[in-house]
Formats: sequence, C-alpha cells, structure tokens
Amino acid sequence: MNENPALAAALIVTLGAAAQWFSWWMKLPAILLLLVIGLLIGPGFQLFSPDAMFGDLLFPFVSLGVAVILFEGSLTLKFEEIRGHGRIVTRLVTIGAATTIVVAALGAWALDLLTWQVALLFGALVSVTGPTVIIPILRSIGLTRNSANILRWEGIIIDPLGALAAVVIFQFISIGTADPGNLLLVLEIFATGSALGAASGYAFGWLLRRHMLPDYLHNVMALALVLAVFVAANEIAHEAGLLAVTVMGIVLANMRDIDVEDILDFKESLTILLTSILFIVLAARLPLEAFTANWTAVAILMGIILFIGRPLSVFLSTAGTSLPWRERAIISWIAPRGIVAAAVSGLFAIQMTQAGIEGAQTLVSLTFTVIVTTVLLQSLTARPLARLLGVADPEPRGVLVVGGNPVALAIATSLQRLDYDVILADTSWEQTRMARMAGIRTFFGNAVSDNADRRLDLIGIGQLLALSSRAPFNTLVCLRYAREFGSGSVFRIRVADQAENVAAIEGRLLFKEDATLEHLSKLIADGYQVKVTKLTDEFGFKDLMLQYEGEGIPLYAISRDGVLYPFAEDRTFRAGPGWQVASLVKSEASEGEQRPASAADKAKSHLQKDAPKRLPQ
Repeated sequence: MNENPALAAALIVTLGAAAQWFSWWMKLPAILLLLVIGLLIGPGFQLFSPDAMFGDLLFPFVSLGVAVILFEGSLTLKFEEIRGHGRIVTRLVTIGAATTIVVAALGAWALDLLTWQVALLFGALVSVTGPTVIIPILRSIGLTRNSANILRWEGIIIDPLGALAAVVIFQFISIGTADPGNLLLVLEIFATGSALGAASGYAFGWLLRRHMLPDYLHNVMALALVLAVFVAANEIAHEAGLLAVTVMGIVLANMRDIDVEDILDFKESLTILLTSILFIVLAARLPLEAFTANWTAVAILMGIILFIGRPLSVFLSTAGTSLPWRERAIISWIAPRGIVAAAVSGLFAIQMTQAGIEGAQTLVSLTFTVIVTTVLLQSLTARPLARLLGVADPEPRGVLVVGGNPVALAIATSLQRLDYDVILADTSWEQTRMARMAGIRTFFGNAVSDNADRRLDLIGIGQLLALSSRAPFNTLVCLRYAREFGSGSVFRIRVADQAENVAAIEGRLLFKEDATLEHLSKLIADGYQVKVTKLTDEFGFKDLMLQYEGEGIPLYAISRDGVLYPFAEDRTFRAGPGWQVASLVKSEASEGEQRPASAADKAKSHLQKDAPKRLPQ
C-alpha cells in the first residue's frame, strides 16, 4: 500500500465507510472498529505506514482535519443549553470535568507513565465523553428519561468544552511558562486565537444574517473560512489555530437570528469522513509496544479513571440534589470517551514529537486504551447494571412522527391526548411551531441527519410514523429507524404523486389503499377529525365501521394494556372488546352546522319571501 498512494487512500476511505455502516448496524460506536482497522493495517500486518506515505504532509493533513472536527463540535455549543438543562448537567461539565482532569492526571503521573505536564493534558483529553459514543450506548441500554437526558446533554456540551481545555493546556506544555517571556507568548496565543476566532465568527454570522451569501455557498464558505482562520492564526501566533476555530464555532452558534443547521449538517457529514480517515491513520502510526509496555500500571490507571475519577466527579456534581442514588450510580458508570479524545491526542502527539517533548506515543496509546476500555466495558455492562438498579426504561411506547402537515399534526395531537409520548420532527419551522403550540414535543430539522442523532431525544420512543409529503424521504426515514425500533415498528404513508415508490425497501404501508396523504389532507380540510371509540362486547370493530357507513378511515388501535397498533396494509392484530380505535371521521359539527349564507343567498331568500303567491291555474 505504501508504494501506491491512490490505492491506500481509496482503501482507507472504503474501510472507514464500511466501519461506519457496520457500527450503525451493530449499534456500536464507530470509533471502535476504526481503531481496530488502523491497528490491523498498521502495526498489526504492517500494510500501511502513514509517515512513510504522507511524509511532511501528514501533520498539515491531520491538523486541518482536527480543525474541522473541533469547529463542528463547537458549533453545537449554545450557552442557553448549559443554563437550560439543570444544575446537574452544568456541574458535570464544569466541576465534574475538572475533577476528572485532576484525578486522571494524578493517576498517570503517580504511576510514572507521564510527566506531570503531559499527564495534565491526558486528563483533559479523557474528560470528554462526546455524543457520538454516548448516544448509541444510551439507545441500546434503554435508561429512564432523566438519567439518559443527563448523560446525553453532558456528552453534547462537554465535547467542545473539553477540547477547548485540552487546547489551552497544550499551549502551556508546548511553550512552557517558567520563563516570563514564554508566559507572554502564551498570552499572545490566547489573544490571537480568541480575537481572530471571535471576529471571524461574528463576520460570517453578519453575512448570513443579512443574506449576503447565496444558500448554496453557505457550506463552502464556512469550510473555506475554517481552514483560512486556522492557517492565519497559526501564522500570526504559533499553534493558535485550534483555539481560533473553536472560538469561531462558539461565537457563530450563539449569535441570534442565525440558522446554522444546514452548515452543521454539512460539517457533520464531512466530520464522519474525516474521523473515519483520521482514526485509521492515527491508529496505524502506533507501535504495538505502546500498548503492551507497563500493562500493570495501565490497568491500575484504568481502574482509577473508572472507579475513582468518574464516581467522584458525579458525587460532587450531584451533591445537594434530589437525584436518587440509583440514578447517580448508573451515571457514575457510563462515561465512554470518543472522537475528540482520539483526534486531538493524535494531533498533539505529532506536534510533541516535532517539539521534542517526551511521552507523545504514550499519550496516544493511553488515550486509545481509555477509549476502547470504556466503550467496550460500558456497552456490555450498562444494560444489566441498569436493570439491576431498576433504572432501565420499560418497553418504549412513544411515537416519532416525521412530518408536520395537517395529517401528521392531527394524528400526533390525538396520540398526545391519549397520554402517549410523541415527538414531531419536520424541517418546516412554521409546522413545528404549530405542533409546539399544541403541546407536542418537536424536533426542528432533518430526522435522518447527524444533528438528529445528537439532539433527537428518542428515550421512550418505540415506533415511527413517516407521514411527510415526500415518499423517498419517508422510505429513507424508515430505513434509518428500522434498526432503532425494529422493522415491524416503522410505518409510512402512501403519497399519491409518487405512487411508484409504494413498494420501497422498508416501512409498513399505513391505512387503506386509497388512504393516501392527499386524500386524508382533503378530508381534514373538509372538517374530518380523529375520533377515538372504545369497543365493547356489544359494539365491535365491524359495528364501528358500519356506523360510519364506510366513510371512516381507521388510523390506529390501542390494546387493553396500552400497546399502540397502527392500521397497516399488513395488519396482524384483531381489535376486540376493551380496545380503543381512532378513526378519521366527519365531525358532528361539520354534519350539523349550516354554511353561512352569502349576500346573494340572503337576497334570493328575501325575494322568495316577499314575492306574491302564484295565482291558481
């Protein structure tokens, strides 16, 4: 592979994409397979040597890749989210993160694995959990909503904060502060990175707010600006680039009246590609000896991080709160490390090696060991531990409704009134706003984006109703969530304008054959409403359909134990006594009320009333 760069590049991208797909299929964090692939083709079988192939281009490539990753992470950090998720999450990303940094650093230094400066950097790196690893684990173990949301928001918020802390600590390590001149140099780096990042972020936001860039250039300009700011900051002050792009993302994310969702979607797709390549390349650089040396001390360090650092940080963060001890226990156990730790440690190792700082390879090997240990161990044990502690969520019965049209809103509202947990997802701000006004939880954005993977709270959700007006998108949504909920729990509606897509790959077809989205929308516009009827021994399902004289369209049924069964083309249930059936029927008001008389009607009535009676023939 080293003799053929084109073959190596194509193979790395292919292996990375395959690892991402297989990880999604297995519901595991992709970072595990990516690291394994890198170790196999690198030190394992010695098929690929990044240093030999890329030479002097390796460092610029890795640097630019990490810059994009950090910008994408910082673009998700909104200060209002820190304030809006309670004391526990706020403490976990501040007091808890600081506790983890100190405990991990002291452990690595006391065991003589790293110098105290590099140990402090190691502590900052392993304080970051990250949504890319925590969310797949949460979805697979099924925690109660409170515990799951605490862990999920901790991962989202700590991702950019931990990266920023690691960048700051690295500046002190790479330059040193014993000499007052070096301290001034550190201050210069901070000033340059912060000022250039804040100014660039504000300037780009100003352009977006005033619509001075066409939509199709938003993503390209954002990427170009990230790379330009990174390089410019490094040219002005050595190693100020990472700080600059991180600050730029934070400023842009917190500007008012700026929509960065499209940019975030683009950056997330680019980040998947970059992380797939970077993790394989960085893992391939590590010698196997880095993992086998001092294995006793490394095992002790893992124990310190798992059984002292994390529990202590959770204890301090939840002190004085009403969080039950069982939930504190499960939160203390679940803290997998991920993308930021691996990517940033690999970049810092290259810079440390070039600067002659000891411990570069050990830093990366320890960080990767923490990642693999926490992800594997906690993925395998979190579900049994949650059941043992009694904090595992029961069978999820909530519904994710994709689409904000009148049909989707009517069905979501009816389920909400029956005390089902409903989330309505749509890319239309107006339609999601209407759903929120109806008291329904909403997600504004693309339901199959990486942003949805980060922010869409699926705790307690077990079924999907794809009700958008785009048949291909409904199929795509069903494909995405079939692995999440099971292929028998994803449903999609027929769309008349795209009838050729009804036999698509995934998703059970909803309702009767003629009950397309357009037909149901017309009925709702004509005054039809969703009505729920309870079946009895005397009044069964057939009687219900006869009552509506064939005009009612059954939408879903609810069993006596509260299980939701949408009426699908391949219906496998039988609604009996005690069940509830929701149907779209003509409302009593629309049947009884008269149409308001127009001026012409009133005139005709007046003429008829006052006209002389017809003479007998």
